[in-house]
Amino acid sequence: MQELTQDQWTEQKEAATDAYVLDVRTPEEYAAGHIKGSDLLDIRNPQGFMEGAEKLDKSLSYFIYCRSGARSAQACQLLDQMGVKATYNLEGGILAWKGDIQQ
Repeated sequence: MQELTQDQWTEQKEAATDAYVLDVRTPEEYAAGHIKGSDLLDIRNPQGFMEGAEKLDKSLSYFIYCRSGARSAQACQLLDQMGVKATYNLEGGILAWKGDIQQ
């Protein structure tokens, strides 16, 4: 897992040919606004998160965020333990995001 600022996170995401953006907040938080192109995998639903994580392509690079960066750091650690190639945590989460938000 790498902790990245928004600029670093965005730069590396755009440079990666295998980038996959993952929002690990709740469905309600996701519906209120999310980073464009992200998919939801709620870490607060442990069984659903693990089932979804097992279906992920481990060869991809995952750019992960949550509200403040704590849940996404946990998700990065779990995915790393499952053998995912690369995980990148957005420092400060969506609260620190200065880009577009999709609803």
